[in-house]
Amino acid sequence: MKRTHYTALCGLLVLTLSGCGTEDDTRLGTGNFEAEEILVSSETSGKVLEWTLSEGDTIVQGEAVGLIDTTQLFLQKQALLRSGKAVTSGRPSVETQTAALETKLNDLEAQKRRVEKLVAGGAATQKQLDDIHTGIALTKDQIAATRSTLSKSNAQITAQSSSIDIQVAQVEDLIKRSVITSPISGTVLGTYTKAGELTGQGAPLFRVADLSEMTLRAYLTGEALSSIKLGDTVPIRVDNGDGFRDYEGKVTWISSESEFTPKTVQTKDERTNLVYAVKIRVPNDGYLRIGMYGEVLRTSK
Repeated sequence: MKRTHYTALCGLLVLTLSGCGTEDDTRLGTGNFEAEEILVSSETSGKVLEWTLSEGDTIVQGEAVGLIDTTQLFLQKQALLRSGKAVTSGRPSVETQTAALETKLNDLEAQKRRVEKLVAGGAATQKQLDDIHTGIALTKDQIAATRSTLSKSNAQITAQSSSIDIQVAQVEDLIKRSVITSPISGTVLGTYTKAGELTGQGAPLFRVADLSEMTLRAYLTGEALSSIKLGDTVPIRVDNGDGFRDYEGKVTWISSESEFTPKTVQTKDERTNLVYAVKIRVPNDGYLRIGMYGEVLRTSK
């Protein structure tokens, strides 16, 4: 009986040790789940008039979640628009300003034609004709000078008006940015403001992350690393307390340099090893959380 009992105990011990060895051989590495978080900050300054977000809310990309007071921006825009109208109203009309000189030039041209006939008939002198030619030349010079002066004035007004238009566009952009929106679809991880509070440009408003897919940042030894490559689909195991949940993930990144295992790894001996970090994208069924521990398993052949 004693020999039989001893044999049974030995058999049980062998099975136990072999089972542990199988688990160690199956596990390639361990790590924690993370998500790409985005910190959304205010792009303008002012009082938060509307705020609808709470931690845990699900939002979609481009959804308006708050509004910063735009009263001062609106008044600034109106002042710029009036200033622009005042500037453009002073734009001189080249045709109006040169109309009198053009009329004088036409009269001189008509006189020249009459005097030319009179000179040909001996009824007028050459000096009279020369005086008219001189008058025509002077009038043309006056028209050209006036046009040049007015063109320069109009160019300055155009430049000033364009500068005001740019300022108006800048204010309109700030008004648009006063509507707080989410840059991605995801879950709100934290909020840092409330309706009625003042905020400044660059002040944090909320954090959001897309939790529909999680990234398991795991650490593998050089030997284990030879078992996977970029693009591979690998088994993932998560301990839920009552057992294990199984997932599949895609290897999206493998570090090219080794590093010491971070302190999050379970044992001190393992932390002294040199390992390679890998990132594995895992579809989230709603159970996975940021910081949760996960294991990368060897693909069954």
